[in-house]
Order: sequence, then structure tokens, then C-alpha cells
Amino acid sequence: MIKKLSKLLLEKELIISTAESCTGGLLSSMLTDISGSSEYVKLNFVTYANEAKHEILGVSLETLKKYGAVSEECAREMAEGLFDKTGCDIALCTTGIAGPTGGTAVKPVGLCYISCRYKDKIHIKKVLLNPDIERKKMKKLFAEHAIEFAYNVLSSN
Repeated sequence: MIKKLSKLLLEKELIISTAESCTGGLLSSMLTDISGSSEYVKLNFVTYANEAKHEILGVSLETLKKYGAVSEECAREMAEGLFDKTGCDIALCTTGIAGPTGGTAVKPVGLCYISCRYKDKIHIKKVLLNPDIERKKMKKLFAEHAIEFAYNVLSSN
């Protein structure tokens, strides 16, 4: 899927930026594994801590307090802030819980929100994976979901 996304970004001459929490830079790494990616990747962030989400991306403290970092609201504000900060065409963000600890009944391990801003619209995808998946694999699956989501958003617009 990454090759298909790369081809689409090149064909449409689009710039993509990422802001990652639960994927810890893996999404950025996957995007830049493709030769020629410097044509569409300019600036990416790993905003793992809430402070980084707030200070770099402008996620409001109220959102973080009321809904938490792992929420649709936070993912939405991450995409908006990333778009504003970088001037990219596509802002792709991940926030979730890769485990094996840290989950709750309401927000279990394996929960991830992916946001993708493109053409003044923010698209949100909620992913819920099996909580028994090993952490490293969970991060990879979250990143793969994000790449597929970005491809689907771009190819449908």
C-alpha cells in the first residue's frame, strides 16, 4: 500500500506531513522508505507527550484534559495543527494505545485514532486491534492503517 500511496502523492504533486504519537515515528519511516520520498515528505513530528501535542501542534489543554490524547477530538486538533504548522497538502496523524499496559475499559490497548486533513476536510478513522498483539506489531499495524487511510482519502477526492 505504501508504494500505491507514494505513486499517488507523486502523481498529484502533493506534500504529506505526519504527527505521530502511538506509532512513534514508524509512519514517517515507512513513508521515507520509498526512494524519491523527498518529493512528497518535507516535515514530520513525533508528538508523543501531551506537552508536545500542545506546544508543537496546538492541541488545546482543554481537549487533552476533557477527552484525553487518545480521542477523536485530539486526532482532529493534531491534524489541524500539523496542517497549519507545515503548510502541507495532507496532514496525517496517529494517536492511540499500543500497550501492553495503559489501556482502560473505555480506551483499551489496541485503540488508535487516525486523522487525515486534505482539501480543508479532516477525516477520522478509529482502529481497534486485538489487545493481545505485541507492541511492536501493534505500532506497525497502526501505521499501515494510517497509510491505507491516507490512500483512500486521496484516491476518493
